[in-house]
Amino acid sequence: MKAARGWLLDLGGDLVPFAEAWALQKGLVAARQRGGIPDVLMLLEHPPVVTLGRSGRPEHLRVTREELRSGGIDLFRVERGGSATYHGPGQLVGYPIVDLRVMGGDVVRYMRTMEESLIQTLGQFGIAAVRERGYPGVWFGGAKICSVGVAVKRGVTMHGFALNVANVLGGFALINPCGLDRPVTSMSAVLGRPVDITEVRQAYPEQFSRAFGIDLVPFPAADLEQARALV
Repeated sequence: MKAARGWLLDLGGDLVPFAEAWALQKGLVAARQRGGIPDVLMLLEHPPVVTLGRSGRPEHLRVTREELRSGGIDLFRVERGGSATYHGPGQLVGYPIVDLRVMGGDVVRYMRTMEESLIQTLGQFGIAAVRERGYPGVWFGGAKICSVGVAVKRGVTMHGFALNVANVLGGFALINPCGLDRPVTSMSAVLGRPVDITEVRQAYPEQFSRAFGIDLVPFPAADLEQARALV
């Protein structure tokens, strides 16, 4: 079967504020719902930010909102599944905007496929990551190396994954990650050496394409502002 065509929107190079990326996601989702664009994979890094998903509760924060604010860290309540997570520089964030009809509307299959694409990417760097039954995401040695959480709006996905590449893990001390009270790790911590996030960002799209059967080509916009105008 011939692969479907999709767009790769790689916003690497600059940190993208969460609110701006969230607004762009919503625009892309609306455009995908009306058939105006193909599936899209957004890749980027955020400045420090904490997000709470649908199951997030105040006790999943280990500091107050005021303490977050005084530290220059934004807090957002979002529509994805899951609880609390932290984003920061050195973490690769991916937001697939995908029409789930290609997978028969099966959200669980979609999540497992996304996890598989990340497991295969980590394998390219010598990290034998795994799934853990009952715990979404990707794990290594009992620690979470990649969080996943999605929302589906009229059959189209948004939000996605956050892969810890070379980020400072101290940011996770601000939260109880995903409400599980379990450790987190990163590619750099596992390998005991710095990992260039650019290399990971360049490696991931191929694994995404293989897993989802979507042939990615560059998004027809050069930057965030042009992308917003397009949708």
